[in-house]
Formats: sequence, structure tokens, C-alpha cells
Amino acid sequence: MMDRDIALLYGVKPIALRQQVKRNMDRFPKDFVFQLNKDEVEILLSQNVIPSRQSLGGSLPYAFTEQGIAMLSSVLTSGRAVQVNIQIMRTFAKLREFMITHKDLRQKVDEMEKKYDQQFKVVFEAIKQLITYPDEAYKKTKIGFIVNP
Repeated sequence: MMDRDIALLYGVKPIALRQQVKRNMDRFPKDFVFQLNKDEVEILLSQNVIPSRQSLGGSLPYAFTEQGIAMLSSVLTSGRAVQVNIQIMRTFAKLREFMITHKDLRQKVDEMEKKYDQQFKVVFEAIKQLITYPDEAYKKTKIGFIVNP
């Protein structure tokens, strides 16, 4: 997600969100957040993803992965920020669950990826991240006591 979209959800200004990230960069490794470069911004502008350069507030935007959004909850601590973060995490979980239970949809995504050129590569990579488990942490484990192992 883009920083301006997250800021809108959290009810803060994008510049305030970016400042908090900059102040806490040790919490945001490159696989959690990255800053778009000028070429990437031009692509977004040409595809009408961003209405104008002015909407970026004069700086290059940050893009957050699911883990980066989760980490934002440790630096944005207002009540609203906590509630929004919970909703975003639930949405990611539902998307992942939906994609896992709908194997035919995953197949269609794979087929679409083969048809379209490189400009959509980033989109397909993001979708693939959502539909695959990044590590063992997401797998369900049994909870309880072991009696007579």
C-alpha cells in the first residue's frame, strides 16, 4: 500500500507518516517498506494510478508490504491507528484465505500473468505474495497441553 493511502486510513497527514517511518527506520527493513524512485512514479502517473505529481506532496512516496503495515502499529499508536491496523491485517488474512480456498482463481492469475507484459509484473508479484504463505508462522498450530507424550 502507498503511504498516502495508509495515512488517509489512519487519519494522519502523509508527511507525518513518512516522518515516523524515517525516525524508526530500524523497524522497517527493505522487505517491509521501500521508497519509489522517479521512474516508478512516472509509471504510476502514466497509468493514472496517481492523479498528479502534486498529490504526492512533493516527495517520493513509500510503499509498504503487509509486514511494513503491521510494523506501523508500533510507531503510530493512536487509538484509530491501532484499529485501522487490525482491520488491514484482517483484510490481508481474508485475501490470503480466499486465494488459498479458490485454487481456480490462482490458476487464472497465473494465466493472466503469462498474457500481460512486464509492466504488470509488480502487480502479479504482490498478488502471489498474498496467496502464498511467506513462512511457517502463518500455519495453524494445535493449542493445548500434551498429556503422556
